[in-house]
Amino acid sequence: MKADYVIVGAGSAGCVLANRLTEDPSVRVVLIEAGGKDWNPLIHIPAGFMKLLDHPTLTWGFKAEADPGTNGRAIVYPRGRVLGGSSSINGLIYIRGQPEDFDHWAQLGNRGWGWDDVLPYFKEAEDWQGEASELHGSGGFLTTSPMSERPAACQAIVEAAQELGLEYRADVNNLPPGAGDSIGWCQQTRGGRRRASAARTYLRPASKRPNLQLVTNALVHRVIFDGTRAVGVEFSRYGGPGNPIGRADAAFEVILAAGAVGSPHLLQLSGVGDPEVLAEAGIPVHHALPGVGKNFQDHYIARMSCLVRDLETLNERASGLPFAAEILRYFTQGKGMLTFGASLCAASVKVLPESATPDVQCVFAPASYKPGLIRKFDERPGITGGPWQMRPLSRGYVLVRSPDPREQPAINPRYLAETTDQRAIVGGLKFLRRLFAAPALAKHIIAENVPGPDVRSDDELLDYARQTGSTVYHASCSCMMGSHAMAVVDDQLRVHGLDGLRVIDASVMPAVTSTNTNAPTIMIAEKGAMMIKAQAREKLAA
Repeated sequence: MKADYVIVGAGSAGCVLANRLTEDPSVRVVLIEAGGKDWNPLIHIPAGFMKLLDHPTLTWGFKAEADPGTNGRAIVYPRGRVLGGSSSINGLIYIRGQPEDFDHWAQLGNRGWGWDDVLPYFKEAEDWQGEASELHGSGGFLTTSPMSERPAACQAIVEAAQELGLEYRADVNNLPPGAGDSIGWCQQTRGGRRRASAARTYLRPASKRPNLQLVTNALVHRVIFDGTRAVGVEFSRYGGPGNPIGRADAAFEVILAAGAVGSPHLLQLSGVGDPEVLAEAGIPVHHALPGVGKNFQDHYIARMSCLVRDLETLNERASGLPFAAEILRYFTQGKGMLTFGASLCAASVKVLPESATPDVQCVFAPASYKPGLIRKFDERPGITGGPWQMRPLSRGYVLVRSPDPREQPAINPRYLAETTDQRAIVGGLKFLRRLFAAPALAKHIIAENVPGPDVRSDDELLDYARQTGSTVYHASCSCMMGSHAMAVVDDQLRVHGLDGLRVIDASVMPAVTSTNTNAPTIMIAEKGAMMIKAQAREKLAA
């Protein structure tokens, strides 16, 4: 098959790119996705994410390497393998991050990536369902919504935070530069009762266009080069007779949008990367680029739960007749706990004295859970908070281990490798204890059940975080943007030293954003599509 652009990965970024590039009917695009169609109903029910994070077919089934940061545990590392990618399995939270995140990108030498530069692309993406705001867009493809329900347990959390001096922000995406500690209600990628995944919002309308060819259940093996120019990709179809090899040729560009795990892995499978890493995996070097798969970042969360009284929580609503009522409410009104995402409210707080702005994000849910990554409700009613360090210093890797594209790469964010990161997670847990002791919550608290009152010292809290913490699913930075020796792409998202090849997804972030990464990833794709179109216009005019 032949096209002008071949896009690898129909996740958050790939769906945006497929839509925007095919707006020109003269442009032909092939979009290749390793997973299948997003038919599973749990994808579209917001609270269904709780059943999807370890789904055997809708995720890649990755595990991160055992590491001292996780007390030697090899934790489950969910990545979506379905149309919409991780936007089809995530917790639906739409928070962009601090303006300083993007100004920092620009200060690192990435022209056009400061806050004032990227805000128009956030707005271009949005179809905001809340009150009109100059910081939100309307009429875009991505439906974003304020929380439609504010349970009493979360209202008590918001009140307790204000008692500690946090500012209440009516819009968590309205953060002026230099904003201090604050709390507010999360926003969601949700339209009515349904999840607003990138597949549903961007890909579905584009799929009707004759100039877009979608290939599903196809594993890309490598990028094909003619000298230094990328000219296509090689792939095989899952379940086909003998898994025959197919090829998609790109007249203009190959665009990798396979995510912070998939994109560096595919570059390495294609012979693009650190020569020592490639040699160890038995892959011939086509183009030496030492930063591929390095600088990998993610947020790491540890949770604290308290048992409560005189506050209704999801624990009581999640079984029996109350749950039947929730199902009825969902299908008749588009409301209730089945519309909830991973968190309902969130606080940004500064716990390290050297930080200029808040450095820990705390997310909250009106429920208590059994231990483990995959959320299962406890039998007893409770509330849960989880802090993560916004700007971790620890950086890890995604490294190819074999020429076989079916073998998982080595994934290791190296959580808590830096002393600053250790101090931040301990400070976040201590903040939660202060919050739960504030008057608005203290009258409802029966006991702290996780980690429990016996875990007191900094060393004990750090050990608890190492033993029980996990990913926040914010994989990023493994093909970082920049002009230095470890950068993989330039500020136009073109792979250094090669022609006709870009990476456009969360892997290009020079540093992980302070909060959730889905909104910035969609922004990156919107901006990347504009760059591609602008370059095409320049070539036509030349």
